[in-house]
Amino acid sequence: MRVPELRWEPSVFHDPNGGSVLLWPYLPCIRMPAKMRPRVWDGLALLSSADELISLKEEEEQDKSSPGVHMESALASGTTLGMLVRDLSELDIEGPSIPDPERIRLLRHAENSRGGMPIYAIEPGIDDPEWADWQSRWADEQVRFRNLLATLGRSRRWSKARKEAIARVSHSKLVSPDLGAASTVCAAWWAEESMCLTTELVFERDSRFSSRIRGALSNLRDEQGGDWDEDGPTLLVPVQQAQVSSLQNSLIACDSVETLERE
Repeated sequence: MRVPELRWEPSVFHDPNGGSVLLWPYLPCIRMPAKMRPRVWDGLALLSSADELISLKEEEEQDKSSPGVHMESALASGTTLGMLVRDLSELDIEGPSIPDPERIRLLRHAENSRGGMPIYAIEPGIDDPEWADWQSRWADEQVRFRNLLATLGRSRRWSKARKEAIARVSHSKLVSPDLGAASTVCAAWWAEESMCLTTELVFERDSRFSSRIRGALSNLRDEQGGDWDEDGPTLLVPVQQAQVSSLQNSLIACDSVETLERE
C-alpha cells in the first residue's frame, strides 16, 4: 500500500444540501497539541460502530482502575498495535495511551457540552446485512495463504513504510520533529492494517462511510429545528491522518445520503 500524503490541516467538505463536514487528521494513541484541535463544531461523528463507542468508554474506566493495563496488553500481544505502541513510546510526545486519547476526549466533550451535542456512529453495526457481508469478505482476504505468508515480512514492511512516509509528511509550524516521526509510525501501522484490503473493499468501505457521514450531517441540520445560520452546522469527523485523503475523495464523489440517527 502506497503511503498517502500526510496532512495536518483539516479538510472541509461543503455538503450541497447545507452544512459542512470537517475531516480532522489525528494520530492514533496520541494526544494532539491543543493548537491543532478544531474549536468550532456542532456535532461529532466517529468512524466506529455504536458497540465500539461503548467499548471505548469501558476501556477508559478500566484504565482508570488499572492504569496502563491496555498498553501492557498491546505491548505483549505481538500485533501491529503492539508495534505501534512500541515505536511511539520512543518519542517525546503526549502518548502513547489506550484508549485512543483524542477519540475519548472528543466523545466526552460532546457529551458534556451544550447539554449534549449530537454524536454519530459512522460504522454500521453487526446487524447490518451489507456490512456483515463486507466484514466476511475482508475476513476471507485476511486468511488467504498469500496474506498469511506475508505476515512473515512484517518488520521489513514496517520499516520500509516508515521510510517512505518521511517524504509524505506535510510541514507545519505546529508540528515538532517527534510528532512528525510519530506520523511516520502511524502511517506504517495504517499500511500494515490495510494490507489485506483490496481496492474494491476500500472503495465499498469509504463509500458507505461517506454516505453515512452525509446522513449524520442531514440529521444534524434538523437539530434545533434547522435554525442554523446560512453556513449551516459543522460535523466534526476525526480521521486517522493516513486515511484522510481517501475519505475526502470518497465524500466528494458521494451522491447518496443514508438515513442516520444520533446515538
